[in-house]
Amino acid sequence: MGEHTTGTARLQIIATAVLFSTGGAAVKLADGMTGLQVAGFRSVVAVAAIILLVPASRRGWTWHTLLVAVAYAATLITFVTANKLTTAANAIFLQETSLVYVLLIGPVFLRERLRLLDVVTIAVFLGAIGAFFLDPGNATQTASNPALGNVLALASGVGWACTVAGLRWLGRSRGSGHAAAAAVAGNLVAAIACIPFALTVTAGVGDWVTVVYLGVFQIGLAYAFFTRAMPRVPAVQASLLLMIEPALSPVWAWILHGERPGPWALAGGAVIVIGTAVWSVLDVRMARTGVVA
Repeated sequence: MGEHTTGTARLQIIATAVLFSTGGAAVKLADGMTGLQVAGFRSVVAVAAIILLVPASRRGWTWHTLLVAVAYAATLITFVTANKLTTAANAIFLQETSLVYVLLIGPVFLRERLRLLDVVTIAVFLGAIGAFFLDPGNATQTASNPALGNVLALASGVGWACTVAGLRWLGRSRGSGHAAAAAVAGNLVAAIACIPFALTVTAGVGDWVTVVYLGVFQIGLAYAFFTRAMPRVPAVQASLLLMIEPALSPVWAWILHGERPGPWALAGGAVIVIGTAVWSVLDVRMARTGVVA
């Protein structure tokens, strides 16, 4: 693996994280649509974008893929609706708690051992989650129901954890290369699920431009960068570079909407982001040294 190739792949991971990070602020720009409408139309556009930009997504469709797609669709829908109800910071930070659920799902469904590192991480994250509910924040124009939005953001974390676990299961049972198909299938399921809520839309041109941006760039192009880069970047490096997403998401919301998360949310978010980074580094080091504690 040449240094130039590795460097390009790292830049693609960074571009992925930056594009992902714009989701929360962009969803709030589409104020002429409900959260379910944004989620549905975004996924319609994303299906076409991923199929065009990622040729691998056209292959590997099985019933296994559809099972993972249901979990991914739930993630997409709950994350968008959460962003309509709470701050972009709360939505992304609480989705990042997916690591907790991945660690809990592993021993039950994937026969993966729960280590001391995992138990400590779960305990720390549970404390961080509590910080968001100590002061969910007041309702604002861009966060109309923070308490409900926080709950939906947690649900999106559960959905993403099930998606990650499903992709691991898919890789073991069907071989690698099916993640792209699952991404298309998940967006397709999300679009179909949101159709009943899209029948009466009173959106303006700006709302439709936002939806196209979300589907083509925030999902489609980001996923194209991600799939090309991952085989050339070590997993821990990719995980750390993707931490750019939760770090930048509140910044975009502040720039575009003047949105300011509360102190408890910032504290909890900092614990979650730093905890994920620390866990990623220690997990790789333990795997290399053969430590299983």
